[in-house]
Amino acid sequence: MEPELAPVVRMLGLERDGETYRGRVDDLAVVAVRTDIGMANAAAASKRVLDLGVDHVMVVGIAGGLHPDIAIGDVFTPEVVVHRAEGREHRPSFAGDLTPFGTLSCGDDLIVDPEVLAAMGDGGIVAVDMETAAVAAVCDDAGCAWSVFRAISDRPAEGLIDAALFAMTKPDGTADHDAVSRYLAEDPARLEALTRLAEDTNRATEAAAAAALRACRLL
Repeated sequence: MEPELAPVVRMLGLERDGETYRGRVDDLAVVAVRTDIGMANAAAASKRVLDLGVDHVMVVGIAGGLHPDIAIGDVFTPEVVVHRAEGREHRPSFAGDLTPFGTLSCGDDLIVDPEVLAAMGDGGIVAVDMETAAVAAVCDDAGCAWSVFRAISDRPAEGLIDAALFAMTKPDGTADHDAVSRYLAEDPARLEALTRLAEDTNRATEAAAAAALRACRLL
C-alpha cells in the first residue's frame, strides 16, 4: 500500500522510475513497487517484480496483531505464512536481524469476530494480513527467495477496523476522504479511534521500513 511504500522509499533513498522505485543500499541494488490491498493485487505485483530479475523479494508493511506479546509498532518475521482460503503454507527465506516467530495468516476476508480471532491466536497465529501468502506463492513457484517484515498497526479484536471503515479504504491503502467525512459526520466520536489508528499505522510502517533497511544491509 502507499502508506507502507512511502517510508521504504525514503529510508532506502530510492528514486521513482515509472511505477517502480530504484536505488542502492550499500552494494545492493534495490527496486520497490506498491502492492495494493488483496491477494490478487499482491500476486500481480509479485510477478511484475520477478519480471525485473530480482533474486530476493521482501514483503514490507503492516499487519493486525493477535499475539499478546507483540505490541503496536513491533516488527516480526513469521516462521510460516498460510493462505487461509487454500490452506497452502509457505516458509520464508530469513533475512535481517529478527528471530522468526509464529504464523502469519493471510486472506481477502476481514475477520472481526472476537471468538474467531481468539481461536486463531490459540492456534499459533501471530498476525493477519491480506497479501503476504500471495507473494509467497508467486516466489515459491518461481524459485525466488523471499522474506517478510510486518509491523503491528492494530489489534483486530479491539474493533478499530470494521467493515464500514475498511470500505472507505482505497486499493492503494489511502483513505477516501469524502467517505471518511460522512463517516465522522454520523458520529464525531469516531475521530478519536481514527486518529489513534492513523498514529499506530504510521509508527508501524516506519518500523517495518527500518527493519527492511537493516536486512538489505545484511544480505
